Amino acid sequence: PAGTTPPAGGSFTNPVVWQDFADGDIIRVGDAYYYSASTMHYSPGAPILRSYDLVNWEYAGHSVPRLDFDSAAYDLSGGRAYVKGIWASAFNYRPSDATYYWLGCTEFNRTYVYTSAAIGSGWAKRARINKCYYDAGLLFDGTTPYVAYGNGTISVAQLSPDLTSEVRSQTVYTTPSSIGTLEGARMYKRGNYYYIWLTRPANGQYVLRSTSPWGPYEQRQVLLDLPGPISGGGVPHQGGLVQTQNGDWWYMAFTDAYPGGRMPTLAPITWSGDGWPVLQTVNGRWGTSYPKPAISTTRTVQPMIGPDTFTGTSLAPRWEWNHNPDTSRVSVGNGLRLATATVTNDLYNARNTLTHRIQGPASTATIQLNYSAMADGDRAGLAMLRDRSAWIGVRKDNGVTRVSMTNGLTMSTGSWATTGTGTEAAGATVSGGTIWLRVTANIQPGSGRTATFSYSTNGSTFTTLGPAFVMNNDWQFFMGYRFGIFNYATRALGGAVTVNRFDLTAP
Repeated sequence: PAGTTPPAGGSFTNPVVWQDFADGDIIRVGDAYYYSASTMHYSPGAPILRSYDLVNWEYAGHSVPRLDFDSAAYDLSGGRAYVKGIWASAFNYRPSDATYYWLGCTEFNRTYVYTSAAIGSGWAKRARINKCYYDAGLLFDGTTPYVAYGNGTISVAQLSPDLTSEVRSQTVYTTPSSIGTLEGARMYKRGNYYYIWLTRPANGQYVLRSTSPWGPYEQRQVLLDLPGPISGGGVPHQGGLVQTQNGDWWYMAFTDAYPGGRMPTLAPITWSGDGWPVLQTVNGRWGTSYPKPAISTTRTVQPMIGPDTFTGTSLAPRWEWNHNPDTSRVSVGNGLRLATATVTNDLYNARNTLTHRIQGPASTATIQLNYSAMADGDRAGLAMLRDRSAWIGVRKDNGVTRVSMTNGLTMSTGSWATTGTGTEAAGATVSGGTIWLRVTANIQPGSGRTATFSYSTNGSTFTTLGPAFVMNNDWQFFMGYRFGIFNYATRALGGAVTVNRFDLTAP
């Protein structure tokens, strides 16, 4: 099954991560590999995965601790930031100052730079540049920072040594109409050549090459309409290149696989005699499996599924909030305690919904919820969260607690305004203060995929509640479905729930 560790020296299976991590940038620092992804309106943003063999990955941190992007909409205050925030962005490490850099444009008009000396902590905003480096790729040529960016018109900028301002910028390539759009830039230097790696969404990959960062650049097609490794999924594209300790090159792209999202997908790269990158295919397609990278390591990583009992001093990096949280209403250490933070009848407006990616092709999330401190009007539970959503949870009204399966939560495509706040499809009275809530989701790409909801009052016997929920597999929301743990008030603040355990299991 996907997610298991193949035998050493054997093969691996794509996708290497069957979770939603799109627009990846990938680097190697020493014997560690890091992969950064886009996260739109989720906070903390720009997650970092770590691997020692390019095949087995773990959550390692986030480059953007809080979506501090000069708008209260990221706090769900006076507005919302759905599908804004962190899009394709750049991640790199500069040995001369032993510093990691994240750089990304938000809302097409400003670019932020975050830095840290460590992957898992210490990230802080260093600069705001009042220009959009759209879909940026960051190259350190020696110590000099260059950024390749743009959509259709591809440009290169040289930044100041501290990456706080622009020194120079110019257009280096205009995409011909016969290709259409190129974006998703990554910039590399190999030998005497500079390369700009570009995607044609959502079915092609191209590369530019020049002996100068400023061009002129020649162009080659790397792949077009290449069948991908996920049945029902799209063409692998975007992402970036990385070179191993022993000199091999690999390409980590993503494969569109909605309703689950966009899944990291790995393949080897060779170089032609005249210096162009060539993707290694299997029977005319991106391989479902390849021989494992020739990397000798004894280092292991933590699994990306399994339980969390929220006993640490902070949330683990597997978690991201829907928009920035109100941290005064959250505590961890003795379970996850969520005091209501918003009075609303709209889950999409409620602060402090904590999300977790779904493991593909199918997985099950279960929470143990203590609801004894809920207040009248409160709603708490476990959601399948996207622009069309459903949930199972506890409603407290007039002193009575009921377990409810609620569906019909909808947003309009594009404006992401709420068009439906949901109606109860099934329910039952519950008592005792503790309940187990469960969602089993099939995110194999395609239409008609379903999630089913169930509950237990003893932790072992589960009762299905409500109809199967049919997921939306449109791409426009970009992010895939997530599990979401929520607690909001419809009448007044003051109630709270505690999640004592979260489990994510895959068959």
